[in-house]
Amino acid sequence: MKLLFLGGTGVISEAVSQLAAERGHDVTLVNRGLTVPSLTQRARVIRCDVRDVRALATALAGHMFDVVVDWIAYVPEHVQTDLRLFRGKTGQYVFISSATVYEKPPRSYRITEETPRGNPYSVYAQNKIACEDLLFEAWEREGFPMTIVRPSYTYGNTKIPSDIGVTDYTLVDRMKRGKPVIVHGDGQSLWTLTHNSDFAVALLGLCGQTRALGEAFHITSEEVLTWDQIYQAIGAAAGVTPQLVHVPVELIEAYDPGKTAGLRGDKMYSMVFDNSKVKRLVPEFVARVPFAEGVRRAVAWFEADAARQRVNDEANVLIDRIIAGMERALPARGTVRS
Repeated sequence: MKLLFLGGTGVISEAVSQLAAERGHDVTLVNRGLTVPSLTQRARVIRCDVRDVRALATALAGHMFDVVVDWIAYVPEHVQTDLRLFRGKTGQYVFISSATVYEKPPRSYRITEETPRGNPYSVYAQNKIACEDLLFEAWEREGFPMTIVRPSYTYGNTKIPSDIGVTDYTLVDRMKRGKPVIVHGDGQSLWTLTHNSDFAVALLGLCGQTRALGEAFHITSEEVLTWDQIYQAIGAAAGVTPQLVHVPVELIEAYDPGKTAGLRGDKMYSMVFDNSKVKRLVPEFVARVPFAEGVRRAVAWFEADAARQRVNDEANVLIDRIIAGMERALPARGTVRS
């Protein structure tokens, strides 16, 4: 297949780009020059600012693609541009949406593609919903060959998951230094983490499938963990037993209102995804990387190079402040660490 990826070098998209190149597809990446060294010999890279519509149209003039995947369309204007650019020039347009579009709070922890959408806490999710609506309308109105894909929390070597948005080496560094880390709520809500190499198999399997046109699919692992188990697995990968501090979402928000979108708009609810729909079209999709193994690889990647082990000082200060606030709120219990 001849594939065009707008973006293609992020945590999720890099794995798909790598797999597509390994399988011998004709891969073209469009970005601002942020290339992955291992891809440069196997993929064509067009250096262009995707938001410069005129420059992008010029760069793609005369080219046809079997599949176009836009990894970096976030607002309706981005999708409107894609509709203008790719009408009649591709057999399939894949929009990367997000599982944050599903209703919050959910009526049921079990999520299918038929679960209602709606998220009052996340502007990001609201924009993704608006983008989806444009594409559903284009499919119904003119048969624009679109497919919507909704990743949930997908990670890889360069991203260590957390519930409070600190995905670099900071939390591992805290654990190794014996400092406590925050877990929202009581740590028992259920969550799903998907390794990018597993996601890549499903996404690439949808490419070129006429049965995927006009449809939406989420792609996630089916391993379900509590947030306590997630942090314990990160600690095990770092060779330590982490000190977990359970903090109500309301207290986290009081110190940083910016955390509302990521918690109330996403991670504070138990959500378990039914992947039956994507598996019907891509039977080879099986999530093979358990989180304990995936996070072990991620910690090893960070620790293979000291330059990667950057620590976010602002995040550290905020975490310390929240934990101190929790300790003041519960003076009779003494330490809040577990």
